[in-house]
Amino acid sequence: MTAISFPSPVAAPARATRLRLTVRGRRVLALLAALPALVALGAALALGGGAALASRDSGTPVDSFETVLVSAGDTLWSIAEEVAPGHDPRDVVDQIARLNALTGVSVQAGQRLAIPAQYADEH
Repeated sequence: MTAISFPSPVAAPARATRLRLTVRGRRVLALLAALPALVALGAALALGGGAALASRDSGTPVDSFETVLVSAGDTLWSIAEEVAPGHDPRDVVDQIARLNALTGVSVQAGQRLAIPAQYADEH
């Protein structure tokens, strides 16, 4: 008896295909990537984060404060104790910092600081 053998086709190794995005697919992917930022921006605007910091109000009247010249070695604390000896220096420092829009508590010699009128009268 004779056996007939047929050559079996050898399966070609599976070839990895590259992912190809269409223009529409790229747009959808970009939108999905930007979606968290858009949601955060919308929430910030909805909660009043878009309100302007500056306004057209007239601001503090000119006669509501007087100025003090900072000398070498002065600190906000020492100035507060000098201009308002009968008050808590912490409150006075806070009011001076707010009135002068200071971001920190350091001052430099030669700098002019506005003092609230309620303390300027005592000085």
